[in-house]
Amino acid sequence: MSEQPNNPLHGVKLEQIVTDLQAHYGWEYMGYMINIRCFTDNPSVKSILKFLRRTPWARTKVENMYLEMLEKKR
Repeated sequence: MSEQPNNPLHGVKLEQIVTDLQAHYGWEYMGYMINIRCFTDNPSVKSILKFLRRTPWARTKVENMYLEMLEKKR
């Protein structure tokens, strides 16, 4: 396996991304920033992971939000 030193998402599971975002921003803010019903209506990590795994555009938005959060923390 080749390493991906320039990819900050390499080795980070989707569940960890969602958990970190929820801990940092909370469901309400995430639902405001990314208009996805599973963030605003009875959110849970399980339901969000299921949706994101089937919806590439939403996963991309969540991954971009995570990358922005990492940049702000630096």
